[in-house]
Amino acid sequence: MKKQILTTPNGESYPILTGTGLLDTCGAEIQSVVKPCRVMLVSDTNVAPLYLERARKSLADAGFSVNTHVVSAGEESKSVTVFGALLESFAEAKMTRTDLAIALGGGVIGDLTGFAAGCYLRGIRFIQMPTTLLSAVDASVGGKTAVNLTHGKNLAGLFHQPSAVYCDVDTLSTLTPHEMADGAAEAIKTGILGDPELFKIYENGNPLADLEEIISRAVSYKSRIVTEDPEEHGVRKLLNLGHTPAHAIERLSDFKISHGHAVAIGMAMMTRAAVKRGILDKNEGMRILNTITRNNLPVYCPFGAAEMAKIASIDKKAAASEITVILPERIGQCRMEKLPISSIEALFADGLEGQE
Repeated sequence: MKKQILTTPNGESYPILTGTGLLDTCGAEIQSVVKPCRVMLVSDTNVAPLYLERARKSLADAGFSVNTHVVSAGEESKSVTVFGALLESFAEAKMTRTDLAIALGGGVIGDLTGFAAGCYLRGIRFIQMPTTLLSAVDASVGGKTAVNLTHGKNLAGLFHQPSAVYCDVDTLSTLTPHEMADGAAEAIKTGILGDPELFKIYENGNPLADLEEIISRAVSYKSRIVTEDPEEHGVRKLLNLGHTPAHAIERLSDFKISHGHAVAIGMAMMTRAAVKRGILDKNEGMRILNTITRNNLPVYCPFGAAEMAKIASIDKKAAASEITVILPERIGQCRMEKLPISSIEALFADGLEGQE
């Protein structure tokens, strides 16, 4: 088992545990962080039949009073309506400021539960228990929580750090190849940003045999970034590599293209754009594109630059007339560039040029 501690500049800290068997010992682990109290265990219709009862039993055996709330699986549950229903569930269970919400599932459940926990009674504690690779390497760490609005992804949310993160690698065994590829996209992103050794695992290694190492390295990098910039005023924006086009791709596909696959396309676009603009060496660019495709992820974008730019103009990362985009300089280093909103279409067009 691997344990890391994330500490933010305001003094908040929490453990991040990665290992096997954590689902059945989560009660005892959580008891070391939070005294037994009332718990709302939140999951979805895919995860609950597999793992909810085991987690509930472990928590109950450790002295917690457990309530459960299960939502429909899928991005549609990141809505204001489902968010409101979860808040009502908290209230019905008579949750107090000393109680605890637990997100058992992927990124949707983590975002939804964390946002509800951050709003209920002006903030109660919550814990992340990711069951997808995508959530384990990225979404469960750092305190970003949100739901989607009609006009865009993650437009309503807040920063609310978890009290702990427990990732049971055993739960990843039930993921489909598509879901594993979603997680691979975020891990590859981390490698491009600041961990060439992590990138090499996906470039020419055997990722399925190195999941603990992958999660640990990804979490370590993100923890360093979040510790320095917990609310994304500066260096944390680097974590958005590929995400500006990705969010547009998700919306234009009506979320039929999953987040990880959209991020892969977005990274491919930013890679091509960086090569064309002389920021990234062509050979390094080919390594990135080849590694994305090696891991069963797409590099081709089915949408045009103009329609994507229209959505990006109202993306949450756009400030007034500017938007910050992330471009790779080499594997292990990227740069942030502020661009006028009016020039984002040209950047996207460069990213689409030459795709096969």
